[in-house]
Amino acid sequence: MTKAKIGFIGLGVMGGAMVSRLQDRGYAVTVLGNRDRTEIDKAIARGAKEATSARSLAQASDVVMICVGTSDQVESRLRGDDGVITGIKPGTVVIDFGTSLPASTRALGAEVTANGGALLDAPIGRTPSHAREGKINLMCAGEADAFEKVRPVLDDLAENVFHLGQLGNGHAIKLINNFFGQTVANALAEGFAMADILGIERKQLFDVMFAGPLGSPFMEFMAAYAIDGDPSKLAFSIRNATKDVGYYDQMAKDAGAPSVMAGGALGALQDATNSGRGEALVPELIDYFTERLARR
Repeated sequence: MTKAKIGFIGLGVMGGAMVSRLQDRGYAVTVLGNRDRTEIDKAIARGAKEATSARSLAQASDVVMICVGTSDQVESRLRGDDGVITGIKPGTVVIDFGTSLPASTRALGAEVTANGGALLDAPIGRTPSHAREGKINLMCAGEADAFEKVRPVLDDLAENVFHLGQLGNGHAIKLINNFFGQTVANALAEGFAMADILGIERKQLFDVMFAGPLGSPFMEFMAAYAIDGDPSKLAFSIRNATKDVGYYDQMAKDAGAPSVMAGGALGALQDATNSGRGEALVPELIDYFTERLARR
């Protein structure tokens, strides 16, 4: 069977890794320019074509993939005279791989459908190195027929592909997942900082906690920095964590059920970002809490 023609918007570190995987699997790819051309130029060197606008990219594609940071960025690339929606052909499937607000996703889905296409949300689990190997996880949601149409492409990109029901459910589950993870990360970071204040060795704290039911790979990621100084095991920035927990908080409010738990993690993440730590990685929250608790 002829492989679908892919249009890809958002060649950052993750998007670039996904495009590399698609090219490895023999897909023809059209890409859209980015301020940082590192991954764009790599893709072009391997045969990708560069579009002049989101509209022209959609016109050249059977499947349009978007991997950008915020709902506002997704909306700006889909809407407008030069947006994806004006260029899609009947039957085009648009996939949002980012972490977006479900309400925004559903509004965009109605607009894509009105223009003859279908929108799926498919936020990503795992890392760019997994993406290069086709081993990411995808939390996909949206129209079942559209999902089955692009399932072969998704299977080439991912080790685990979940279909989670109506459009927006993938983004909702990703936000719940990230809210939980960042709440744990903040609690662990404060715990290590508190151990310092009490004169307890961080490794002693970790060994006791890890031996019990709290032990998890996530705890190991945080401990890699707390004990060994390596933050790269959880290569996710504090700024992105702030955005995701903020989106979770907004999603809860949109549902008429304001979160009880989000405020603590969100407040700490916002404070850490505002204090200049936004580009640091999440395990480095330990430094933020160490400084903050020292203000006592």
